[in-house]
Amino acid sequence: MVFMKGISPIRRTTKYLNSTPLVFKPRVKVMTVNFNDQGEQHHEGARDFVFWNLPQIQYKNPDVQIVTFKNMTPSPFITCLLEDTSKVYFDVDSQTNKEIVDRLVKTLGKTKQVLEQEAIESEAKSNPANFCRRLGFDRHCICEMPGQVPCPSIVPVPRHWRGKWWNSGHRWEE
Repeated sequence: MVFMKGISPIRRTTKYLNSTPLVFKPRVKVMTVNFNDQGEQHHEGARDFVFWNLPQIQYKNPDVQIVTFKNMTPSPFITCLLEDTSKVYFDVDSQTNKEIVDRLVKTLGKTKQVLEQEAIESEAKSNPANFCRRLGFDRHCICEMPGQVPCPSIVPVPRHWRGKWWNSGHRWEE
């Protein structure tokens, strides 16, 4: 499998990408990460954050633009731009990637209760293809939809549509 090659292929599995606790609130539009990729010890947490957690954040937040700036700053920091053009700065100097994620979740992430509520609402969406009043859907049978064949119990199906009649060798010539 091609996606399992390279440095840390675990980062490309959907199980790993779904495992982040950080889902941004809808007002977050852009996130920038500034760090140095070599040398200094206090940039280590930001480097690990970009390597391990940034793919997860991109996967869970497809509407957020994420930009990394390397070797442009003496101290690592993260900036989040909100929809009302305000900025939120995070100083991540000498923090681990776990501490950085926890801090982002606490300030700009959705709470667990909100995520659970959204999951319930997405499951409960009414799909017009669902039927069976016993399970709580609007229609008893697919035959209630316009353009569908009526129920065979009400209007008999033509003989040539029945598999039993056709497969037993009966044809129109008879």
